[in-house]
Amino acid sequence: MIYHVLPGDAQVEDFKKTSIPGEVIVFREAFISGPLDAEDTNEFWDQRARFILSEYGEDEIVYHEKVADGILRLSEVEADDEVHLWFEFELFCSVNLWYCLNELKDSGAPIFRVAPINLEPDDVWKGFGEHGPDELAAAFESRVPVSQDDLEHGAKLWEAFRRRKGPDLRKLADYRSPAMPFLKEVAEAASEIDSQPLHVVREIKSEGFATIDEVFPEFKKRAGVYGFGDLQVERLLDSI
Repeated sequence: MIYHVLPGDAQVEDFKKTSIPGEVIVFREAFISGPLDAEDTNEFWDQRARFILSEYGEDEIVYHEKVADGILRLSEVEADDEVHLWFEFELFCSVNLWYCLNELKDSGAPIFRVAPINLEPDDVWKGFGEHGPDELAAAFESRVPVSQDDLEHGAKLWEAFRRRKGPDLRKLADYRSPAMPFLKEVAEAASEIDSQPLHVVREIKSEGFATIDEVFPEFKKRAGVYGFGDLQVERLLDSI
């Protein structure tokens, strides 16, 4: 079986318009925020469901059916399968990628990273936003193999992030691989996630930006590496 792990629902329709064969798994989680420290697999997903309920009001049963069950298909991947991980460069997507690499490290399956293409230097954190079917097909043609070293390093990144081990993340940032461009920037951002985003929002607010409609565009300019959406920035703004 060929699997394509898409970073969200936004890419699904355009992906279907390509001629790329394979089955789609939509990664609907946002591991960049909320608890990740449960030891047991069942408790991990129950913990995430409770967090999503408290933050967004989504029913826990719906969460398991719509989000967790899809992602859990990665644990069923076998050596004769093939997996293409479609993830953007910013930390939001990188954390989800690290989770996938950790899940797939013992599968023995061929793994590929599919990343956005033809982005200007100032636009690297915008990801697949401007990619239509043709651009997605071209990105697939430019996919990069994920080595076993990449898988093992991704597993270390995932563990360091979910345990909030800043020093470990900074050490892991020095790893170099074609499958992990911009790792240094995102891993260092990850090491400061509990302080730097809030600092940026405070700085923006101190300059006279008050509403989320004013603050969010400024946050994206200054801290686009985090890949936060407006709801995440709004929570930071509300906490000040």
